[in-house]
Amino acid sequence: MMKVLVIWRLLTVGGVNAGWRNRSIYFKKQGIDTEFLYTTDHGGLHIMEDVAPVYLTKDEQEIIKIIRDNHYDAIIVVDTGAAFKWIRKAKYKGPVLVEARTPELIKLGPQLKSFRGIKPETIIVPSHYQKRLVSILTDGIPIQVIYNGIDTSFYRALSTEEIHINHEPILPNGKKIIGWIGRLDKRKNWQMLMEVAKLIKSQRDDIEFWVIGGAQSVQRDEFVAKRQEEQLTDIVKWFPVIPYHQMPHVYAKIRQSGGCTLATTKTESFGNTFIESMVCGVPVVASNMMPVTELVVHEEHGLLFRGQNVEDAAKQITSIVDNPALHQQLSKAAIARVREKFAIEIVANQYVHLLKKIAGIDSIDSSEVSKG
Repeated sequence: MMKVLVIWRLLTVGGVNAGWRNRSIYFKKQGIDTEFLYTTDHGGLHIMEDVAPVYLTKDEQEIIKIIRDNHYDAIIVVDTGAAFKWIRKAKYKGPVLVEARTPELIKLGPQLKSFRGIKPETIIVPSHYQKRLVSILTDGIPIQVIYNGIDTSFYRALSTEEIHINHEPILPNGKKIIGWIGRLDKRKNWQMLMEVAKLIKSQRDDIEFWVIGGAQSVQRDEFVAKRQEEQLTDIVKWFPVIPYHQMPHVYAKIRQSGGCTLATTKTESFGNTFIESMVCGVPVVASNMMPVTELVVHEEHGLLFRGQNVEDAAKQITSIVDNPALHQQLSKAAIARVREKFAIEIVANQYVHLLKKIAGIDSIDSSEVSKG
């Protein structure tokens, strides 16, 4: 059995942890035990604690003791500059890998500048776009793209009988639902969502927006105020806390209504909600930018709008909701795309192979890897 530690600051319900949850379940089957060390809980404990041991502490002495006592075969540091100091103080001599997940250069810089004398074996990034960003900032360390994986037995297109129709959010009669999923902050750009909703409200009354998440977000109060002020409470419904296990049902309702998901985000390193939406058969409407274009091909799995253009975004949404045949076609292609390219067993296999190679336990059957 191999044992690895993943260090990340934030225990959130966001994409990084959802991805790691899936990964650690798959790793276990491949003889790798994963443990997690976080410094701050943002309401994500429930999605991790049933799959792996979780340490939650800011206490440096305690952290050093965890690293020292557990004899890890490898340590993976996700966007946490301080971790290199802890690793050094613990006199850890094993391999260290770095995962560079934040898409903002200004935040990425400090984390990649000083490894404090620790030389990472590899930097892992979730997209080719992110690889370009990281290669600007580092020198001489190999960078490997491993996409985020998704558990296609959990996230899938549910049949009508399976859908929890009586759980929130409840599907209203005769409305097409546009889902907007994620934190309420500047990068996810909820302000643009408001503009799109305002424009669509002026044109028609058969569309409802569901904003999913954002209970703990920095801009939640601004969002609440703006929604009142723009008189959008009738068209923009907000569900700040939807349990992780309900998400496939939320996507199922959006799909059943003939709607889509909308992403207004300004920058992403990957985009978990895109592949969740797609594998549940819900077409995506998003900005035509990297790395969205690595996940969603325009007119194949969804429709992409120009830049942050509100009119164009509204037009793409309208094209999907007014054309059931197109909706059907995008939905089918989106499911196939994710199963082929982003299923957890495909992408986690690449990770397993890398870990075993780095730790010198490369006993994995090579025929397995070539499939991934």
